Amino acid sequence: MIGTLNDLVDFVDRHTDETVDVSGFARSHGTTEYHLRRMFAALAGIPFSEYVRRRRMTLAATDLVSSDTGLLDIAVRYGYSSVEAFGRAFRSVHGASPADVRVHGGPFATQAVLRFRLTVEGSRPMDVTITDRPAFVLAGHAAQVPLIYQGVNPHIQQHLASIAPEEHARLKSLNDTEPVGILAVTDQSRPDAPEGTPITYLHGVAVQQDSTVPPDLSTIAVAPGAWATFRSSGPFPATLQETWAATATEWFPSNPWRLRPGPTFVRYLDLGGTYADAEIWMPIERA
Repeated sequence: MIGTLNDLVDFVDRHTDETVDVSGFARSHGTTEYHLRRMFAALAGIPFSEYVRRRRMTLAATDLVSSDTGLLDIAVRYGYSSVEAFGRAFRSVHGASPADVRVHGGPFATQAVLRFRLTVEGSRPMDVTITDRPAFVLAGHAAQVPLIYQGVNPHIQQHLASIAPEEHARLKSLNDTEPVGILAVTDQSRPDAPEGTPITYLHGVAVQQDSTVPPDLSTIAVAPGAWATFRSSGPFPATLQETWAATATEWFPSNPWRLRPGPTFVRYLDLGGTYADAEIWMPIERA
């Protein structure tokens, strides 16, 4: 996977005037677009589409200050059919117009070429369990919230505060299949969604596929397949987020598994203020 990500980065710089066919690229490298985008975003800290935009605008800025090539020619070189579309993309990255940068030489932002490396530290073994689960349903109280990668998401906190305490007991009474207990579910349609993207957050439980769910609850259907469960214990939410990141930086690059589409969720075994003992559940398939 590390080699595939580096090949993808090289492809971006070699093909600046075309849309990157991530799906085809993934197939040619024996993986899936979903997994490739998720791993890129997790390791790089930005979605692949955002990296492409920043990198191309970096190269475009260099062309502007180092040559007298016309704006339309530069726009076409970096995949834009008009000077106007190119100008909007350029300004969104650099905060200045192409004409201003050409005249004044800057300032402009720079996106360096990314290079992925696998660092083997061995200081913290990961506690992982892999299980096969039949199809099931996640049922509970759902809300649309903006995606936030670091720290506590205040929008999720607001959603949880709006749920009556007695509702937790009702949810637990509906739970008739593994995993047992209240689950914090995130379901996003895009595998490399940037921070701020609306995602579905569901506070609920797992029920069997044919179980009756009260009409006032939202549901997410979950396909059958394999799941990787990562145990995380320590200060909350830092340890949980570190474990989540380590799945991308340590576990997936060195194991024959990849992510498949589907919701991910956290099962809290013990949550007391600033400490949490939890499990992260991720849908996976053989690579």
